[in-house]
Amino acid sequence: MNRRSIPLTAWIGFAGILLAFICAIFAPWIAPYGETEIVGDVWQPADAQFLLGLDNLGRDLLSRLIYGARTTLFVALSATVLAFSVGIALSFIAAVSRGMIDMVLSRLNDLMMSIPTLILALVVLAVLPQSLTVLILVIAALETTRVFRLGRAVALDVAVMDFVEAAELRGEGKLWIVFREILPNTLSPLLAEFGLRFAFAILFVSTLSFLGLGIQPPTADWGGMVKDNKDGIIFGVSAALLPGAAIAALTICVNLVVDWLLRRTSSLKGGRGDG
Repeated sequence: MNRRSIPLTAWIGFAGILLAFICAIFAPWIAPYGETEIVGDVWQPADAQFLLGLDNLGRDLLSRLIYGARTTLFVALSATVLAFSVGIALSFIAAVSRGMIDMVLSRLNDLMMSIPTLILALVVLAVLPQSLTVLILVIAALETTRVFRLGRAVALDVAVMDFVEAAELRGEGKLWIVFREILPNTLSPLLAEFGLRFAFAILFVSTLSFLGLGIQPPTADWGGMVKDNKDGIIFGVSAALLPGAAIAALTICVNLVVDWLLRRTSSLKGGRGDG
């Protein structure tokens, strides 16, 4: 791949994502203060010591943002990977098997998608114990329905092509057809969908935390930081705007990379897999 062929917008997206992951991985070494350490007065303005100021409890906002990147990215990425693993597997099975298996899986998926996602998440999280594992599983289960819908659609388009029918006539198994014929020819929309699902997961985690049913305090996460500091907006304190800007910036960066990947891999739509 020629680096010159990568547009500036994609480089900006890569830089933003890389910065977020560096903060997430090296948070204990990068953050000036501890995640829950109280270091000054409530909503103290930014100065040379506290570059972004302090929050509603007197904790360093910069440190909380850095630690918040770790929690937010971990939950969002884990949920997205899990949702894609389950969603793509089920959708490809449905597309290849067809018949009763396809009908049952599709109808169950339609049933799940008929329920508003946020309302269902709030009801489930209000009943279940509040932990990161439960939060990841709930988000992944809800995101799986969207992945299944796209995965089945693109897999059905490829499954009726001549080279897939030829593989079936040769007696190839369903797993061989899925991994050698269908998957390589559906990479373009799947890559784009993965990026979009990851961006939506970031927003979803932040929304749940803002509503009090996501990542629980004192653990730092960007949505929870907006909730904790929202009252400061009334007094002209920007503490709630900083994590909100971080959420927006990371989401935009992910979408910039997704747009480039979609353009770059669009030629795969009409290709064929090894076989």
